[in-house]
Amino acid sequence: MKYTRLGDTGIEVSRICVGCMSYGVASEDFHLWTLPQDETDKMVRHALDLGVTFFDTANCYAHGTSEEFLGHALRTAGVKRESVVIASKVYFNDGRLSKVAIEREIDGTLKRIGTDYLDLYQIHRFDYDTPIEETMSALDALVKAGKVRALGASAMYGYQFHNMQLCAERNGFAKFATLQNHYNLLYREDERELIPVARQYGVSLMPYSPLAGGHLAHPGWDSGSKRDSTDKILHRKYDRAKDSDIEIVNRVEELAKRRGVAMATVALAWHFSKGVSAPIIGATNARHFDDAVKSVDFALSAEEVAFLEEPYRAHEISGAVPPPKP
Repeated sequence: MKYTRLGDTGIEVSRICVGCMSYGVASEDFHLWTLPQDETDKMVRHALDLGVTFFDTANCYAHGTSEEFLGHALRTAGVKRESVVIASKVYFNDGRLSKVAIEREIDGTLKRIGTDYLDLYQIHRFDYDTPIEETMSALDALVKAGKVRALGASAMYGYQFHNMQLCAERNGFAKFATLQNHYNLLYREDERELIPVARQYGVSLMPYSPLAGGHLAHPGWDSGSKRDSTDKILHRKYDRAKDSDIEIVNRVEELAKRRGVAMATVALAWHFSKGVSAPIIGATNARHFDDAVKSVDFALSAEEVAFLEEPYRAHEISGAVPPPKP
């Protein structure tokens, strides 16, 4: 495993991050394919054994049980708190990103995980109903109070990310050090504005869905997995562009066969060729982590990157919350 630092924070993380949306109590109104506690413990232990030290969850994942499961798994593994980096998120809750909501939600998150602080606290989306200065001030207060070491943002439009960073600069607040955006070989729209803005501020990229919900990890389009058959959000995100995107999937498969590695290894190596710090891997099988870790030392040539990217066509925006209608 290799390691890097998040933005200018000095926080060292593994180049692979464990996405904990895969863990928690399964339910009809969230996901039916999440792993129970005992299997979560095994997956977290396996990740740790591979040198992975970075874990990302959210207050809304599996209705808060993802945070609980992660905390239990880390305690069961017997790791020291300072040896792992824990990230969580706030937004999909009452009050969104208001001061009251942020103060309430951070305490709930810390309690569920069983820790005194988070290494990274991220806003899950942009809140149109709360003034930016109120949100950034509330987040800055968490840093000053020692409840949070660093701040991050997730999917939004480039101008929104810029305005929030600018607000922090003008008021002397802590700025975002990371960006967790939707980014993979099948969805590259953020290369237009959001990622360049993040680069401008020296922000580390830790994209979610780096394997496009598994589409880039197996031949063909459908996998037949429980997630594939029950995850309506996954189908809404990707099925609309299936006819054009399948060519990219086929090229990942072709290159993986040529190089003698798993498709996931190739798809994740592409991320590192684009300067990504730590893609988030939502694994439900130990092999998923094995293939992901191999990508850290797997280099693609410029010609191979071009081969993978060439079929890409523009997509509808997916991830950022559209502005309310006037």
